[in-house]
Amino acid sequence: MIYLLEDDDSIRNFVLYALNNSGLEAVGFDCPSAFWKKMKDGVPDLLLLDIMLPEEDGISILKKLRDNRKTMKLPVIMLTAKDSEYDKVIGLDSGADDYVAKPFGTMELISRIKALLRRTSADTDRTEEYTVGGLYVCPSRHIVRANGRNVSLTYKEFEMLTMLIKNAGTVFSRDKLLQKIWGYDFDGESRTVDVHIRTLRSKLGECGELIQTVRGIGYKIGEDEDD
Repeated sequence: MIYLLEDDDSIRNFVLYALNNSGLEAVGFDCPSAFWKKMKDGVPDLLLLDIMLPEEDGISILKKLRDNRKTMKLPVIMLTAKDSEYDKVIGLDSGADDYVAKPFGTMELISRIKALLRRTSADTDRTEEYTVGGLYVCPSRHIVRANGRNVSLTYKEFEMLTMLIKNAGTVFSRDKLLQKIWGYDFDGESRTVDVHIRTLRSKLGECGELIQTVRGIGYKIGEDEDD
């Protein structure tokens, strides 16, 4: 089940029609109070969340979801008219897993939803642990420590970090990261990777320097100096 919190009737009805006719079950809400009331009945598989809403903005709602043990891992795609890098960073730092700016293509939105659902439902390795320098990652327990400090990451940030540290020393292009982590490949979307890398480095503090930029190619994790 997918929940859509969007106050614009035309957009909400259009998205719900597209989702329900593509094999996905979805219901919509025009205000936060209706959404919170429905959440008492159960947590959906994914939430499409607009930023500009009456009663309460989407960022505030997202933060509440991430602070609640029952909803902290709920996959969330921000759905908003805002398209500046600042707004993307705010949304991602607050815990969004992906970001789709209006106007958007229906097929692209559905592709992103299905990709995120695949990633969240996929089985993860239950035994492996990885350490590079002061950075520690345990995929099965969803634990990240930077110089002994616990670090809270969004789902996409965690997936990207896990992929990089599991393949320490290997350089991944932006297109490869986009394909592996998001499950799609759209022209002009490589900035999504850069934004996630930037926020990931910030959250890791000094250990963020372990994520190296390989000029003209992409990113890798390693303890040697940047290329």
